[in-house]
Amino acid sequence: MGKSQETAAKKEKEKKRLKKRQEKLERKRDSKHNEKDGSLEGMMAYVDEFGAITSTPPDVNRKKHSFNPEDIKISVQKQEAVDPADLIRKGILSTFNTAKGFGFIRDTESQDSVFVHINSMIDSIKQGDKVTFVLEKGLKGMQAAQVKKI
Repeated sequence: MGKSQETAAKKEKEKKRLKKRQEKLERKRDSKHNEKDGSLEGMMAYVDEFGAITSTPPDVNRKKHSFNPEDIKISVQKQEAVDPADLIRKGILSTFNTAKGFGFIRDTESQDSVFVHINSMIDSIKQGDKVTFVLEKGLKGMQAAQVKKI
């Protein structure tokens, strides 16, 4: 007569599997039993004036706040037209490599270094000259354009 292929470990695994299945079925029965009979009332949720979700309806006798619908703005405010003279900045050409064709301008107001390329220069400028320039967005950040010697 042959030995049973079922070992003690296999029996334990099977018992655990059956126990988990039984617990799952019990939880399922409990959740169905505890539901509010699946009615619309049980599924309703309410939002109070602070944005919190509650299961209780709002109080109808509560004082309501009044507002003027025309005061609600749903758009971006219009920006004022920028004067082109405000865009022109002043600075000093702090470093410039003529062989490579680029350098940096030190802004006199903000003390920021701004990249400048030889193609954006209107006048021939050397290191240490005072210049005026306009900031514009480049590939790697802000850079000077329309650079002129003062």
